[in-house]
Amino acid sequence: MNPLAPPRAARWIIGVVVTAVVAVPFVATLLFTLAPAPGASGLSLTHWAGIFDPANAAKYRPIWTGLGNSLVLAAVTVALVLCLFTPTMVLVALAFPGLRRVFEFVALLPISLPAIVLVVGLTPIYLQIGRSLGTGAWTLAFAYGILVLPFAYRSIQASIDAIDVTTLAEAARTLGAGWSAVLLRVILPNLRSGLLAASLISVAVVLGEFTIASLLNRQTLQTALLVVNKQDGWVAAIFTLLALAFAFVLLLVIGRVGRIGAGRKTS
Repeated sequence: MNPLAPPRAARWIIGVVVTAVVAVPFVATLLFTLAPAPGASGLSLTHWAGIFDPANAAKYRPIWTGLGNSLVLAAVTVALVLCLFTPTMVLVALAFPGLRRVFEFVALLPISLPAIVLVVGLTPIYLQIGRSLGTGAWTLAFAYGILVLPFAYRSIQASIDAIDVTTLAEAARTLGAGWSAVLLRVILPNLRSGLLAASLISVAVVLGEFTIASLLNRQTLQTALLVVNKQDGWVAAIFTLLALAFAFVLLLVIGRVGRIGAGRKTS
């Protein structure tokens, strides 16, 4: 038994408090969405059924449009993390280990900057992006790629630190593998848990981001919820609840993947 571990009673108290903090907003939001229709009593699924009512299609269209835009943004952001950021981290680990501290500082910097500060710096850039690539919501992926850097860096770097990247690369090169084969067939499979965690966290961040999308005048799930909330607060609460539940499931998946990865390394 670990002598530094807290007593069982303290662990139970912490667990109950954390569970209550997480569960109370979920339960309160759920009860709000189950509020009965005017003139009725008891809990009702009327507001949930209204999402699929064709008569409300026009009113709820911004949510479906914003959700589609957010899913596209999540896919593009994850592609940037996997195809651009990850190879750069591997390159730094293999060829420029002395730059790791500098690279780490740059990667973690966005988490210390308020979103409004990022928008002020990105506005001139997005003026040029708008002229060159248009003003589609997908262009926010460049900003979101910066926003998720700290979370992606920690997840991927933990996997890189857990393996001997240099030895693996040298062994593969000795056996005649090219650099593309070293990256795709040797290193990336060993980083699977970190890459999956980075991808899931990136998706959660993109689906929950509001400030940058609002200030840059792009329609995403969160900005659409604000618009619909002015017309129907129940439906906005329903989609907010679903988004929170989805993010919670992502966190559970990340934890499960981490335990599986740890089990494989110790076996």
